[in-house]
Amino acid sequence: MSRAFLAVASAEHVERGRVGGFMQVCHGKRAPLQRVRPGDRVVYYSPTVSFQGRDRLQAFTAIGVVKDGEPYPFDMGGGFCPFRRDVAWVAARVAPIAPLLARLDLSSGSPSWGVRLRAGLLAISDRDLETIARAMGAALPAAVRAA
Repeated sequence: MSRAFLAVASAEHVERGRVGGFMQVCHGKRAPLQRVRPGDRVVYYSPTVSFQGRDRLQAFTAIGVVKDGEPYPFDMGGGFCPFRRDVAWVAARVAPIAPLLARLDLSSGSPSWGVRLRAGLLAISDRDLETIARAMGAALPAAVRAA
């Protein structure tokens, strides 16, 4: 059965991955991506528009399904070679997190819910993924929906 993950990155970085058909987390580290398997569902949360920016966004910005294959290195030049995984992104709109906080297991009424996101990649409940997907107007393929 597929699992659900929440990844964290700026909206600009998420957009690069969405356009390129990949995900990259935790500044390109391989280990977090090894936890994710083909068929798992992933949603990105973007606290800001730009990397290290003060331009707060606090919204879900992409959602999709991890494709077959393993994490692979990608040479971005300048000695930076992060690891990526391929993802089949689905059509979705940006959805602010604030209206969902009271309904998500992730936040469970905690005012310090954002601290958990510092990990960069965390497992979330199927219920949370479905709630987020509905808010984003996204339809995940039936083959990977939780039974």
